[in-house]
Amino acid sequence: MSLLRCPLCAGPLERLEGTYRCPAGHSFDVAREGYVHLLLPNQKHSPLPGDDRDMVLARQAFLSKGYYQSLLYTICNQFLILPSEVPVVLDAGCGEGWYTAGVFQALRAAGKSPRMVGTDISKLALRTAARREPGIEFAVASSYRLPVRDSCADGLLNCFSPLALEEFRRVLKPGGRFVYVVPGPLHLWELKEVLYDRPYPNEDRQTPYEGFTYREIVPVDGTIRLERREDLQNLFRMTPYFWKTPKAGAERLAALDCLEVRTSFRVHVFEKDRG
Repeated sequence: MSLLRCPLCAGPLERLEGTYRCPAGHSFDVAREGYVHLLLPNQKHSPLPGDDRDMVLARQAFLSKGYYQSLLYTICNQFLILPSEVPVVLDAGCGEGWYTAGVFQALRAAGKSPRMVGTDISKLALRTAARREPGIEFAVASSYRLPVRDSCADGLLNCFSPLALEEFRRVLKPGGRFVYVVPGPLHLWELKEVLYDRPYPNEDRQTPYEGFTYREIVPVDGTIRLERREDLQNLFRMTPYFWKTPKAGAERLAALDCLEVRTSFRVHVFEKDRG
């Protein structure tokens, strides 16, 4: 039986040849790339929601060069300590699946038999994700209406994606691990100095959430040197700055051939309360 549930009736889905089907008879075709579309038409805010093709390609090209490898290593370590030999892990807002596949492969390399689901609102992103790692179930869906069974997940990853706490509490088992990744105060500071006349640091705070207990906050700080204009532009395109930068700032960046940039992440680790 799949970890996914029917978005229409919440019944369990079974994956058959080329389709998912629930006991009530609702069925959903599996796309050629391997993902299933479970985002209902009334849940869409646009004809093609989520990241567009250029942003997906930029992130895929940038991440594949290992610039954020230290963050991936830290994320993987948070799931490797799950006690189950068959851990169930959900990546909510998985994008093109680089972190999702990294966690899956790390668990496999540790001798475990993970079951994983990645969800994202962008169909274009999931085309890449599903091709990257066929062993993971990928579904087009909103984090605020996760098509995932209640209390099924040992761990949940939310990396630079919407914080849908009510749904995260629903799908996690009691004691389940919730890993929430956000930018640190000086993340990409030098890039922001090029783009903006008056850049400001990101917030750096500890925020408690109902139903979860804080375990730790892991800082992941470093420096990357981008020596190709292509890499600089890919980094720019995969950030929200691409949509918010004045023309003058974008032109200043386009004129650069290389740039050394600080990276700064905060990995907030929670446990779902058992009460």
